[in-house]
Amino acid sequence: MANVTQNRPLSPHLQIYKLIPTMVMSIVHRITGGALYFGTLLVVWWLIAAASGQAYFDWVSWFMGTIIGRLILLGYTWALLHHMLGGFRHFMWDLGYGFEKSFSTKLAKATLAGSLVLTVIVWAIGLAIRF
Repeated sequence: MANVTQNRPLSPHLQIYKLIPTMVMSIVHRITGGALYFGTLLVVWWLIAAASGQAYFDWVSWFMGTIIGRLILLGYTWALLHHMLGGFRHFMWDLGYGFEKSFSTKLAKATLAGSLVLTVIVWAIGLAIRF
């Protein structure tokens, strides 16, 4: 039997589409949503450690204070803030605003810039309080 799928056209993919900011932010919004799932497991781990006793809590706190732990927390903070701003963008669209191409592109770029700025602000405040 002959392969009948050889004559079918291929679906458009990234080789055909040009990546635009709104497309990238949509993809990143989905990725940050998945990352928040795993980040929430870190919060649960921290809460369990707090409920388990001082020694385990100290160990978890030590780990989160290492370079790797801080990078994980930094990524979680950015993912949380980026996903929140992306959610506001989607909420605005749900209300029927912001569909113009130029505005939508500016909003996508602002989502990225805003999440980075907010992450820096949150960490600056957190480090200032700590020291």
